[in-house]
Amino acid sequence: MSIAETSTPAHILEELSTPYSLTESLVRQFRENGFIKLSNVLSLEVIAWYQREITDLTFEYDPEKGTKLEDKDLYGRAFIQVGNLWEKSAMAAELICCRRLARLATELLGTVGARMYHDQALYKEGSGGMTPWHVDQQYWPMAAGNSVTAWIPLQQVPLEMGPLAFGKGSHLRHIGRDLEIGEQSERVIKAAVKRNKIVEFYEPYELGDVSFHYGWTLHRAGPNTTDTPRNVQTVIYMDEEMILREPRNENQRRDRDNFSPGIQAGKVMASAKNPVLYSTR
Repeated sequence: MSIAETSTPAHILEELSTPYSLTESLVRQFRENGFIKLSNVLSLEVIAWYQREITDLTFEYDPEKGTKLEDKDLYGRAFIQVGNLWEKSAMAAELICCRRLARLATELLGTVGARMYHDQALYKEGSGGMTPWHVDQQYWPMAAGNSVTAWIPLQQVPLEMGPLAFGKGSHLRHIGRDLEIGEQSERVIKAAVKRNKIVEFYEPYELGDVSFHYGWTLHRAGPNTTDTPRNVQTVIYMDEEMILREPRNENQRRDRDNFSPGIQAGKVMASAKNPVLYSTR
C-alpha cells in the first residue's frame, strides 16, 4: 500500500521499515504462552513523533466525546476506543501500517504474510475502570486462529495505569470464547483462570515496549488510578491468507461489515480495508 507524503523525517521512516531482530527462542515463547512483550521495538523519537497525532485523532473521533466518565457503562469506562486511524491520517498510517511491526506479526504467527484487520486506539482515561477478562477473536469472523494484536503504548505504562495482563497458555484452553467483554466475561473467565491454575502475567511497560497476543489469548487490564490518560495504539493483524467464516454472532456480523466489507464467507479477507502490510512472497 502507499501512504501519502508527510513531513516525517527520513530516519524515522527508515526505522519503521527496518526489521526487529526476533530470535527463535522469542518466537517459541510467544507460541507457547500466547503472548510476548518485546523491548525497544520503537525508539523514543518514533513514539514522540506519532504520539500527539494519534492522541489528537483519538479525542477528535471519540464516539462518547463530552460524556462524563461516571455516566459511561463498564465498557466505556474501560477505554476510549477509536478504530481505523490509518484511514483518517497519513501520518498515523506510517506507524500503524509500518513493515517493522507487520514483519514481527508475520514471524510470530509463522505465516506467509500479515494483512491488516483493523487498528484501534485504546485510551484509558484518568480514573478509568478496569478492562474485563476477554478474548478478542470472539468478535472476529475468522476461520482460523492466525491473528495477533500489537499493543503499542505511546508512554510508559506503570501498574497504576492499567497495562495488559495475559493468561499464560490460555490461547490453547478454549475458555470464554463465546463471551463478549463485560461483567459476565470478567466473572466467568476470572473463575476459570483460578480453577485451571493459569498463571497471570502482569508487568509495567517501558517506553519502546510492544506486546503481541493471539486473538484467543485471555487478557485483561487493571484500572487507571492516575489522573493521566493511558495512551495506547493497537494493530490487529491476520494471516495474509485468512478466510472469512460465516459470522457466529452479532459482533462478528458487525465486524465483517465494518472491517472486511463485501467479503463472502469462504473467501480470503482481502477487502480494500485489509491491505497486506508485510509478505515474504
